[in-house]
Amino acid sequence: MPPLILDARFYRSTSGREPVREWLKHELSPGARQAIGADIKTVQEGWPLGMPLVRKLDTQLWEVRSRIPEGIARVLFTLAGMNRVLLHGFIKKSDKTPRDELELAKQRRNEVHA
Repeated sequence: MPPLILDARFYRSTSGREPVREWLKHELSPGARQAIGADIKTVQEGWPLGMPLVRKLDTQLWEVRSRIPEGIARVLFTLAGMNRVLLHGFIKKSDKTPRDELELAKQRRNEVHA
């Protein structure tokens, strides 16, 4: 069976903000944006994928794992139909995903699936 092609969409808050897009545009270097974009495209074209690029974190919640000049980036996403909704992005500073980052992604996931 060929891999599914999933469209990538940015999570949009009720106020109209797109936090992942803002994070990519304003907080990361061009090289980091390029690396994360390439990893997101790989997931888009090759779903389902597993480690080391993608890891499941919770029900309907996965992370794309990217190595960038600034460190280790994570983009957390959920699936909604044939769309991958990019919920939250951050640079990981420890081995474990910080609880507050995970909780924020879960909150946004729940909004998407409400």
